[in-house]
Amino acid sequence: MASGAEQKPTRMAAIGAGSWGTALAIQLGRNGVATRLWGRNAADVSDMRAQRENARYLPGCSFPDTLTGEPDLEAALDGAQDVLVTVPSHALRETLLRLKPLLTSEQRIIWATKGLEPESAKLPHIVADEVLGAGRPVAVLSGPSFAGEVGQGMPTAVTIASSDAGMAADMAAAFHDSTFRVYTSTDVAGVGVGGAVKNVLAIAVGISDGLGFGANARALLITRGLNEMVRLGESLGGHRETFMGMAGLGDLLLTCTDDQSRNRRMGLALAAGKGVEAAQREIQQVVEGVRVAREVDRIARQSDIEMPIAHQAYCVLHEGATPRQAVAVLTGRPSREEVD
Repeated sequence: MASGAEQKPTRMAAIGAGSWGTALAIQLGRNGVATRLWGRNAADVSDMRAQRENARYLPGCSFPDTLTGEPDLEAALDGAQDVLVTVPSHALRETLLRLKPLLTSEQRIIWATKGLEPESAKLPHIVADEVLGAGRPVAVLSGPSFAGEVGQGMPTAVTIASSDAGMAADMAAAFHDSTFRVYTSTDVAGVGVGGAVKNVLAIAVGISDGLGFGANARALLITRGLNEMVRLGESLGGHRETFMGMAGLGDLLLTCTDDQSRNRRMGLALAAGKGVEAAQREIQQVVEGVRVAREVDRIARQSDIEMPIAHQAYCVLHEGATPRQAVAVLTGRPSREEVD
């Protein structure tokens, strides 16, 4: 479908049937877009098709008539104008490689993946360009949006960014309705950085709250954490104003302050003395910030970018530091000018 004036897609494929992918597929269906939802576990998807809900990951959120579970990937893609990908960041390259030979030249890709690729620390748009080629229009959806609330149709706002303004407008039309507000942007890099770094900072805030350090410390970590996000984001080509919007500050506030956040719950568990693996088993879903902390720390060190909060989160997650040791390092830092 060529970009131009806003044109709402009528058919889409949603790849990834976890809670987030299911919620966005429900939103597309609710907004009149015929959507097929595919996931790796064919039996689970068949159950969704029969039960008209994702009882495992998003119970209580019924599928609209326009949404169908589809266990066959080729069938899910057949006839879709565009493709929504919602897999975790560590699975993005593998998923795009699997999709590539099945895509038509006209199908565009929008992802709602938040994170960095393990080992390479590449943002999702870099991975997509490497796999699919720079000529295919792509977009990213991000912002403060818990899956359960989206699935229930509660008020939500997100950002969709694409270097192709026509695609951004089309995707906004696909998702936007009276309860799901969409803002558009051209800052694909900035939106990607915001979605990755906020998860690491949410683990740090969860640790602080779990140790009982109170509201003052929470405000400190969020505010200074935002500063770290801006530093890293600008170094990777993002725009400062993006980090003051939905995909930056908005998502950071949400993820740091509400226990629906898996990353915040990871921090709370670490503060309670649980190990990373035990906390992960308890949460039962991917905690993106655990992997991303390693990549964020690598980029920051390589680029000589000061990110003390993110670094201490990394130390707790991957270097054996205790939460209290990490806090002691942060509180022991000397006074400095607030503005860089």
